[in-house]
Amino acid sequence: MLKYRFASRNIDRPVKMNRMKITKCNIYGGMKMKEFKYVVTDNEGIHARPAGELVKLAKSFEASVMIEKEGKKADCKKIFGLMGLGAKKGHEVTFTIEGADEEAAYEAVSKFMQENL
Repeated sequence: MLKYRFASRNIDRPVKMNRMKITKCNIYGGMKMKEFKYVVTDNEGIHARPAGELVKLAKSFEASVMIEKEGKKADCKKIFGLMGLGAKKGHEVTFTIEGADEEAAYEAVSKFMQENL
């Protein structure tokens, strides 16, 4: 089930937002969100091979895994968004993970980044 963040209340009725109809939403009121920062150490930056592996890893979790660099955000489950960030050696990226299995996703993604990038 997809969850969307709006305000600080539950919305159980259809909502129209920017031509998109959302039929049921739950707010992350008491849920925690995992976030961590990482400085890319690989000489090539986040290039095709590790980006593909990161996408596979992110897709194995239900939780949303987002990456941000200098104000640009991308979904780690989509290779073009990840590659479009252009993260090179020395750039700081921020990962935001939220959802049902966010703890496991957080551990796996942080371990992946330390071992591969």
